[in-house]
Amino acid sequence: MGETAMVATPEADAALTELIAQLQAVPAGTVISYGALAARCGRPRGARWAARCLAQLPDGHRLPWHRVVRADGRIAFPVGSTGYKRQCQLLRKEGVKVDRGRVQIAVRPSLDQLIFGVD
Repeated sequence: MGETAMVATPEADAALTELIAQLQAVPAGTVISYGALAARCGRPRGARWAARCLAQLPDGHRLPWHRVVRADGRIAFPVGSTGYKRQCQLLRKEGVKVDRGRVQIAVRPSLDQLIFGVD
């Protein structure tokens, strides 16, 4: 409730095109959060936008939607649902370890770690 419907405008089409391009750039065997995907599209606080876009993709599309998870690494579908089971299956097929609906999100090193090798 309170969500606005996605309206077809040139700007919305361009944003969706960018989201699809960024989604296709996520390598097999890795995952990205909804927020990180949105940030790559120039929407740093757009996690919900990214989730809505993915939810509205037509049936039968061949995009790697299963590589997108919540920021904490959890699968967004309700546990036991068809979508949950399918996402787990697809991620495992790519070699991603899924433990009780959660995957390990890669942690990027800090600048200090990169420069000085400190933890």
